[in-house]
Amino acid sequence: MTARHDACILAGGLARRLGGRDKPGLRVAGRPLIESVAAAVPDAGRLIVVGAPRPGLPRGIFVQEDPPGGGPVPALRAGLAEVTAPWVALLAADLPFLAAGHVSALLDAAGTGAGAVLVDDDGREQWLAGVWRTAELAGALARYEGRSLHGLLAPLAPAGLHLAGRPWFDCDTAEDLRRARSGEPDDRMRSES
Repeated sequence: MTARHDACILAGGLARRLGGRDKPGLRVAGRPLIESVAAAVPDAGRLIVVGAPRPGLPRGIFVQEDPPGGGPVPALRAGLAEVTAPWVALLAADLPFLAAGHVSALLDAAGTGAGAVLVDDDGREQWLAGVWRTAELAGALARYEGRSLHGLLAPLAPAGLHLAGRPWFDCDTAEDLRRARSGEPDDRMRSES
C-alpha cells in the first residue's frame, strides 16, 4: 500500500540553459513536461505546484516562491506550506520518464527514514526526484539558511534508489530535450549498454 502523500512540483525556474523558455510547458511525447510529472503522482492527496498556474492541471494548488525565481529552497518553502500529508514527493517539473511506479518505489525505499531520492547512473543523488517525511523536511527547512538543496537535504541521509528507465533524467538543455523527445540515450549510456 502506498503511503499517504502529497506532491510538490517545483516549476518556477528561469530555464537559463534553455534560453528562458517555459520549460514545464515544453512537450515530450505529446504532452507538457509538467503534466507528465503530475501524472506520476496519481495517488497524491494534494498536487502543489510552485510556479505559474497551468490549465492542464485542474487539481493543482498553485503557489509562488518569494521572491519569484528565488531558487529551489524558497520554492520548497512555499510548496511545503501547502502539504498536509505525512509524506511529500518533491519533484522537478522536467522529468519526462518519471512514472507512478517510480514514486511508489521511492516511498517503499524510504521505509522509516527521512526520505529517499533517485540516484543517476553516475551515483549522484537527484534532489528533485525524491520523497520525504513531511515533518523531517519541515524541521530541516526551519533550521536551514542556505540556498542549496544538497545542503538542505543531504544531512537528512535519504535512501538512494537507482531505477531502470532513467526516471531521474531531466531536461535542462536543448540537447536534453532533443534526447527526451527521441528516446535516444546519451552517449555514455549507449557505450555501457
